[in-house]
Amino acid sequence: MSYELHYWPTIQGRGEFVRLALEAAGAPYVDVARGAVSAGLGMPAMQRLMQDEAQTHPPFAPPFLKDGELLVGQTAAILHHLGPRLKLVGRSEAVRTWTQQIQLTICDMVTEAHDTHHPVGAGLYYEEQKPEALRRAREFCQARLPKFLQWHEAVLLRNPAGPRHLVGGRLSYADLSLFQLVQGLRYAFPRAAARTLRTTPAVVALHDRVAALPRVAAYLASPRRIAFNEQGIFRHYPELDLG
Repeated sequence: MSYELHYWPTIQGRGEFVRLALEAAGAPYVDVARGAVSAGLGMPAMQRLMQDEAQTHPPFAPPFLKDGELLVGQTAAILHHLGPRLKLVGRSEAVRTWTQQIQLTICDMVTEAHDTHHPVGAGLYYEEQKPEALRRAREFCQARLPKFLQWHEAVLLRNPAGPRHLVGGRLSYADLSLFQLVQGLRYAFPRAAARTLRTTPAVVALHDRVAALPRVAAYLASPRRIAFNEQGIFRHYPELDLG
């Protein structure tokens, strides 16, 4: 049985963290909103599910995942659900809790990166909040970006199993998400990201190992991987890259 991933069809966004886990595990899934309307897929299928008043646990917004009769929303919650099923998390409760803590911290940073170009309101265009965006981006590039990445560097270096992974001695969904975070930061803030990444070699090494995984490499080279663009979370506005 295939998982059904529901997310916007033209951006990587938060759905990409889930796609990477599914792709890295070789799990069968349908990217519903990217499918053909004639096949009962596409945006209408996603909207029908979101607007279904019979849903007792309705998702707030994409991404959400349908696993049989179970509907799970929120990126971190989806990955927490998929982790054991895809063998992308350890078995003990302590390890699963720690992996989820790292994932939630990554989600926090993703939100802060988004808020550099939408600091006042998500319903306003970037052009309507440029002065505020510049101020927010300066704080992000100079303080928040280094703080987050240096924390992940410390997590890697303090891992009792060694610095190849964030948790234990094998690949987890947190590793995949940190890879995607670095990808997004390099796209949106190439100068600022490069400056900080020079101080976090273990993070860079993890990124490179994930990129070289056969299934991940095949996915990145495939048309299933949507290119970064200025409609997603990570947007490249040169004036906000305060490196």
